[in-house]
Amino acid sequence: MPTGLQITDLRFAYPRGEASVRVNSLEVSRGEAVALVGPSGAGKTTLLRLVAGIFEPASGGMMFDGEDLRAMTPQARRQMRLTRVGVVFQDFALMDYLTVEENLLLPLRLGAGAKADHETRARAFADRLEVGRYWNKLARELSQGEQQRVAIARALIHEPTLVLADEPTASLDGSRKMIAARLMLNDARERGATLLMVTHDPELLPLFDRVVSLEELAR
Repeated sequence: MPTGLQITDLRFAYPRGEASVRVNSLEVSRGEAVALVGPSGAGKTTLLRLVAGIFEPASGGMMFDGEDLRAMTPQARRQMRLTRVGVVFQDFALMDYLTVEENLLLPLRLGAGAKADHETRARAFADRLEVGRYWNKLARELSQGEQQRVAIARALIHEPTLVLADEPTASLDGSRKMIAARLMLNDARERGATLLMVTHDPELLPLFDRVVSLEELAR
């Protein structure tokens, strides 16, 4: 049985027709890191939300580790996001009224389940991303770059088998973006997770196993 992500003949359009997504074929194996590129407005963010089960396509197939994502109920897709998928959203989606610690451990409390080493893992990620000093600080008190780094750590804390990242380094400076990108890439490769990252940063592209253009996927 194939592992990783397989998308075939995927079609999606917003109700008002302002944008659409078309993917004829895309495969990302377990342990593989793929950068997704394309012009603004092409539908890269929408594709990540489709894979995460937040949006539902009009037609086509989406499989992950042999499971049909389209056949899942909304409740099953939500449970999958909580337990097996790590997502870095463009707006970070942190809980402003929670501390850094509480935000990082939130996926575990919502359904992924805590393991003995998860708090140690959270602290290690926070330190590597230079936000460990803000452990007890509220998310709303952080800068954009600090919030983005917390969001990256939160997406990895529960050891997801699928990581979807939407411009996860856009608010970071040169050195910090490389630290963050390498952390995500190394973590996925070490655990054999699938990583699909949207990025406009040409400096990051050589780090990936493949670079895929959304426009080419529609041809």
